[in-house]
Amino acid sequence: MAVPTNHRDEVAQLLADYRRGREQLASVQRTLMSIAESATSQDGLVTATVDSTGTLCGLTIADEAYRRHRPTELADTILRTTRSAALKAAERARRALAPVLPPDTDPDALLTGRADLTEAEIAPPPMPAVTRPSVDEDSYEDTSWMGRR
Repeated sequence: MAVPTNHRDEVAQLLADYRRGREQLASVQRTLMSIAESATSQDGLVTATVDSTGTLCGLTIADEAYRRHRPTELADTILRTTRSAALKAAERARRALAPVLPPDTDPDALLTGRADLTEAEIAPPPMPAVTRPSVDEDSYEDTSWMGRR
């Protein structure tokens, strides 16, 4: 004989589980939004700050940097420093996401928008071969005689 179940209790439990999951998701989102990591160049003249997505949200360049570096060197220093800060921010984001993801989910793949896609699935489609029509030197199809005198 089947044991009768209380559907209201089941629904209440499902709603409670749903609310806990939503709160956990909101907490992770708040953590991700609060991430800001900074890095300073080796010479101490450039400091870059990025958010959890690696977007530059702060940049400090000391006046001395303009005297010490050529523009291309300064640009390279800014890029290297920003990349370093982005790596630190990405690591914090991975650590924030890992506890709420299923065990077989790669937090880095999720953060970079790849989720469970393979490299073949996200590779750009091959460019079609460009074919040029053969040129017939005796053809005057595309020649206009209207404007000539």
